[in-house]
Amino acid sequence: MTPLRKAAVALVASVAALLPVSPTASASPSPVLARETFDHLPLGPVTEGRGWTTDTSDGTLTIARSSSGHGRELRIRTQGNGRAFLVVPDLKPPGNSFWARLRIRVDAFPTAPDWAHWTLAEASGSDSPTLVRPLGGQYAPTDKGNFYGVGSDLGPTGDWTSWKTSAPARAGVWQCVEFHLDATDNRVTVYFDGVPQPDLTVSTDQHGGTSDPFVFPTFDRLKLGWQLYQADPSPSSYDVRMDDIALSSRRVGGCKA
Repeated sequence: MTPLRKAAVALVASVAALLPVSPTASASPSPVLARETFDHLPLGPVTEGRGWTTDTSDGTLTIARSSSGHGRELRIRTQGNGRAFLVVPDLKPPGNSFWARLRIRVDAFPTAPDWAHWTLAEASGSDSPTLVRPLGGQYAPTDKGNFYGVGSDLGPTGDWTSWKTSAPARAGVWQCVEFHLDATDNRVTVYFDGVPQPDLTVSTDQHGGTSDPFVFPTFDRLKLGWQLYQADPSPSSYDVRMDDIALSSRRVGGCKA
């Protein structure tokens, strides 16, 4: 490869922030649906990026220098039961299935009220009211902690979060999180730092809701951020950091075990 061609390839790689797939790019299109590292965005409050928008209520999103000292990251802050999400619209995953990978740190989880419920990721589609929450959890006073769980709302299976004590939510640490939404059996699988979390798996007939089948909508939107649903929580505000977002029709990887 000539030096000029090498420079051109490097330039294309460096300017890509959020990369939608071009169906005409090659005979075998890239499996990547979207990618965001935040490194090419200006510091300060942000309401949109290349290929994404935001959804906030009593919350803000800010581009800040990375806490690792390299590049930049997204910082999310909410007050009370506010919300602040990065929203990927116009999502069209092949076969209505996709993988997501992101690095995330939640400074503190709620300790009140009892059963406080929070969401970090929510996938939806305009053809159904069902909200699929592959990453979220709940404060369980009976077990004195916050625990991750897959959930759903507004569909025939009702409002549920299938949290497990085997998946405690760890505050103040970075984790590399992956989740897979597989429409062949409406299955959600979750991985932390490259390690599968089988207790968090849900599917058509194995979930936390009513006896009705759990069925995905036709996904066209993914929200990543933070929402707490109960009023007057403790603590009264929440800070979340996020980086290295990738959505793909194949597992992205990159999480160290």
